[in-house]
Amino acid sequence: MSNSRPIGVFDSGIGGLTVVRALTHYLPHENIVYFGDTARVPYGPKSPQVVREYSAQDADILLQHNVKAIVVACNTVSAVALDVVQKRAKIPVIGVIFPGAEAAVKATRKKRVGIIGTIGTVNSNAYTNAIRQFDAEVQVFSQACPLFVPLAEEGWMDHKATELIAKEYLFPLTLEKIDTLVLGCTHYPLLKDVIGKVLHNNVTLIDSGEATAKAVATMLEAEGLQNTSKLKSNLQFYVSDIPQKFTEVGERFLGQKLGKVHRVAALAM
Repeated sequence: MSNSRPIGVFDSGIGGLTVVRALTHYLPHENIVYFGDTARVPYGPKSPQVVREYSAQDADILLQHNVKAIVVACNTVSAVALDVVQKRAKIPVIGVIFPGAEAAVKATRKKRVGIIGTIGTVNSNAYTNAIRQFDAEVQVFSQACPLFVPLAEEGWMDHKATELIAKEYLFPLTLEKIDTLVLGCTHYPLLKDVIGKVLHNNVTLIDSGEATAKAVATMLEAEGLQNTSKLKSNLQFYVSDIPQKFTEVGERFLGQKLGKVHRVAALAM
């Protein structure tokens, strides 16, 4: 098994680029193939059955690129379809929920953890269940923040409207005296500053993308799959539809130029 084979990463759209950003930070020599299902985004409101069907197709697209591992950068897929990808791939598969949950359990001092995410992720209770697997004594308080996604995509990180909405969403969690908050959506790291400001920076923020990148680094070492090359990583981007917005917003999410974005053949809708 060649260590230079790429890591495959997929998401329902653009948010998974924050996970790619974390991967390139912690694993600067690893090649990456990214697939964003931009034609069928978002996955959050869809039924678990449909998400599972889409996830199998997404995994197949990455497997065509001879990837050595798959990172499921979508919280919704990680919550309801990780097993589908694992059975399909027959290579190491890591989702974003367990690494984020483990990081939260390690960070909390008072065993009071907040979770923010899409409605689908929050309703799945995936983070709550994962956290309790690590420590059953941790109390978990969840809050759906659906408007954070369009705000991040608009680039309204410092906008007054974003701060007002953040105050509205996060107020119930402040009443619960949480000391740790999991950013349970790949869009949310872009809003870290405003979330921290609203929480007066006395709550530890857990970026699931960063936690996942660290978990991938550990897994590659354990499996002997690291790319031993010292060359800068090669990043390839594939989508199911190429709106102009993907490139514009994607560069903000990734923190660098995307380069050429390829469209894959039509998928079943």
